[in-house]
Amino acid sequence: MDAKDLLKRVKDDEIKFISLQFSDVTGAVKSVDMPVRGLDAALEDGVWFDGSSVEGFARIQESDMHLRLDPDTYAVLPWSSQERRRARVFCDIYMPDGKSFEGDPRGLLKRLLAKISERGWIYNVGPEPEFFLFKPANGDIHPVPHDIGGYFDFSAYDEAARVRTSLMDALDIMGLEVEVGHHEVALGQHEIDFRFADALRAADNVMTLKYTVKAIAAQQGLTASFMPKPVFGMNGSGMHCHQSLFDKKGENLFFDGKDEYHLSKVAYSFIAGQLAHARALAALVAPTVNSYKRLVPGYEAPVYIGWAQINRSALIRIPRYTEGRHKSMRAELRFPDPSSNPYLAFAGMLAAALDGIDKGLTPPKPLNNINLYHLEKEERVRMGVGELPGSLAEALDELERDEMLKSALGNSIFEAFSRAKWEEWDDYRIHVTDYEIQRYLETA
Repeated sequence: MDAKDLLKRVKDDEIKFISLQFSDVTGAVKSVDMPVRGLDAALEDGVWFDGSSVEGFARIQESDMHLRLDPDTYAVLPWSSQERRRARVFCDIYMPDGKSFEGDPRGLLKRLLAKISERGWIYNVGPEPEFFLFKPANGDIHPVPHDIGGYFDFSAYDEAARVRTSLMDALDIMGLEVEVGHHEVALGQHEIDFRFADALRAADNVMTLKYTVKAIAAQQGLTASFMPKPVFGMNGSGMHCHQSLFDKKGENLFFDGKDEYHLSKVAYSFIAGQLAHARALAALVAPTVNSYKRLVPGYEAPVYIGWAQINRSALIRIPRYTEGRHKSMRAELRFPDPSSNPYLAFAGMLAAALDGIDKGLTPPKPLNNINLYHLEKEERVRMGVGELPGSLAEALDELERDEMLKSALGNSIFEAFSRAKWEEWDDYRIHVTDYEIQRYLETA
């Protein structure tokens, strides 16, 4: 869509306000709202804003920044009222000298995708963000699931299904190609899957899904949460990412019909790169203190570093090949969660994979038919199976040591991300939790 097309769409949709949106380094959506009468000038000249108070952006002495609109990301916000109908457009961030801002997470992903485009490649991602719907808090900080359903459960009177279909309808209006929605394993847990797309569009879709789900849930009197582990003792929420590389002719570069697993050399090296950098990559794809409450044995989340075709305890799973559907060959990365900034997560995933391809790395043997959770530590060590970090602090230390990922992120994003996350860790470290009170108040 060009500027002229966008102006026509806005008029036809009777839009009154435009939200110009972008992401800070942690993945929070930032928005500058403007009356629609200013859209023509904004498309022509962009919009200036003060970036000094945005996490990971400019220092106070160099705060002026420039938003440039991406017309292809236009979408009506379906929860806005008719008399004040709003739409959103994602933006890229530039400096006063006209150069792309190095600290813009969306810009980072665009730059990496431009590099592989020079090779004639397209990086596709099909993310599967899970989330919880909770009842109103009523002053209690401990969340209560909205329903009592389980995995794929159905009831003709299921209130959760009604809410979920409202969410799917809103996402469809906003341009996401929703494929399925279903109840997940835990009480109050849901998943809405949308069609895979190139990594930039997929990241935009994740951002859209998260704030749309929250807005529609709030209209229903519910709280939607993408927190990785909101309830102790129940499965957490992941964001499994199905990945593939295509050429510009539409051929899947992961497929080789002569291979035992129908995987090409490119696919094997792609997998090997992500496994090699998994411990550092964790900081980007599982970036909160709470992420490491999910990444523990026993709740279907991966903990050990390996790949397999028929093993959901492995970090990377290769879905079984269906004859004649070679374009569906993909590698499912299972340790990302929806608290991540999708632009940084997908950029890190791609950088790790490309490092494996460029170095011609070979992955270890697949861990088929092995439940890694049931192995003793000595057995895993003997098999050469590593573990993900056990905490955000450990993951940040690994990222600090991974020169390839740091280089891919660039100094601006790495330093801003690292600073924000160490502050999060330190804040967590000094807080007293309910567990500590229950465990030590009378026994210490």
